[in-house]
Amino acid sequence: MSSNALMTFKSHIEGKNADVAIYHDRVEWNRGRGMSAKKLTAGFLTGGASLLATGVRSSNAGTEMIPVKSISSVMTKRDGLMYTKVVVVASGNTIDFRVPHDSAPGIKALLTDLVLGKIPAAGQAAPAAPPVQAAAPAPQMSAPVEQLRQLAELRDAGILSEEEFAAKKAEILARM
Repeated sequence: MSSNALMTFKSHIEGKNADVAIYHDRVEWNRGRGMSAKKLTAGFLTGGASLLATGVRSSNAGTEMIPVKSISSVMTKRDGLMYTKVVVVASGNTIDFRVPHDSAPGIKALLTDLVLGKIPAAGQAAPAAPPVQAAAPAPQMSAPVEQLRQLAELRDAGILSEEEFAAKKAEILARM
């Protein structure tokens, strides 16, 4: 596993121990070759015949990877007294990383931040805050003379009474 990983941890994936590394752009895990407890038990019970028939190597060993951009969900589920499953749902794949309870929140938080783009890629600056728009300037009030002229037109058209006109006129003149 590369040294530029954001986080590395040991996990239990599909019944096999794995070394997991989380990078800016992907999640990788490596399941080593070895014999599972199931295979050893079957070999013992059959006197070695099953080991001869199936071979000693594990068929699910190797490296696998999920790109961060394909991850659609990250959740956690308790799995017994000591472990929590960090479930990563990606397009066409779901992987359960079985980790100790105290590791699960940090792993989930890191994966969630990567999916949401809160952690910049290596060599990139942190995303800039969105530009703050200046408040729209308040509409300019027309000059008091223009307001008085409009009021007079409303009075002359019969829309305002003489009392309403006088009250508004006094209000406009008080603001000057």
